[in-house]
Amino acid sequence: MRGETILKRSQLCRSTVACGLLGAFLFAMALSASPRLHERFHPDVKRSQHECAVTLVAAGNYHHAPPAPLVASPAAAAQFSKIPALDPQWVQSPFLGASIFEHAPPAHS
Repeated sequence: MRGETILKRSQLCRSTVACGLLGAFLFAMALSASPRLHERFHPDVKRSQHECAVTLVAAGNYHHAPPAPLVASPAAAAQFSKIPALDPQWVQSPFLGASIFEHAPPAHS
């Protein structure tokens, strides 16, 4: 019996919080659709720095700073800062010595 009461109470709390959040979101949607009603709640709506849930819903996004990188890139080591001059070398193709026409189709079938 006691477990059922706790379960019902937690379900009631969850549904109350869910209804409250849904109501707040719908209220913000209504205020974003009606600028005059929004102005009654916030007299400073016309200022450029005014920012509230209603303006965020109306804009469809919000401005945020990108997070700081978690890992800093290492500094270049001094030993790798110079690239030595490369000497070109000729390498013989491995296919020149192969018999590439060894299995060609017959000339007169």
